[in-house]
Amino acid sequence: MRLPADSLAAVQAALGAEHAALWVYGLVSAFLPDSFNAPVAEGTTAHRARRDATERLLADAGATPSPAEPAYVPPKPVTDQASALAVLILAETDTTVAWRAVLERTDDKAVRTAALEALTIAAVRATRWRRAAGQTPATPALPGQPAT
Repeated sequence: MRLPADSLAAVQAALGAEHAALWVYGLVSAFLPDSFNAPVAEGTTAHRARRDATERLLADAGATPSPAEPAYVPPKPVTDQASALAVLILAETDTTVAWRAVLERTDDKAVRTAALEALTIAAVRATRWRRAAGQTPATPALPGQPAT
């Protein structure tokens, strides 16, 4: 399968969002109580699977998947449960934005299907984390819409 350059760039950016989300899930586990172990493990597993599938998609398209950064810098320090939940919400939101960008830049049915699934699942996880943080509304009107 060959993809146009703009499609490949969008998929690479989505892979970068998956790498960052995985890093965030590792970070926050130190700041959340044990009651969050199951949803943190679920998010980690889901992002790892999406990362692996995205790397395969890129390889099948003849591209070299971009590697993860050694570390990522959250916009604010993570020091407690509230800041851990905030960075989880941000990671999931960033993931939805990245996958929406893929949807906007490809006509390939398999890539669109994968991107829509990734966007939907990340939006659901973001909603769960917003609810855990007590945020309202718990979901934006258009998940994946970049913040303005």
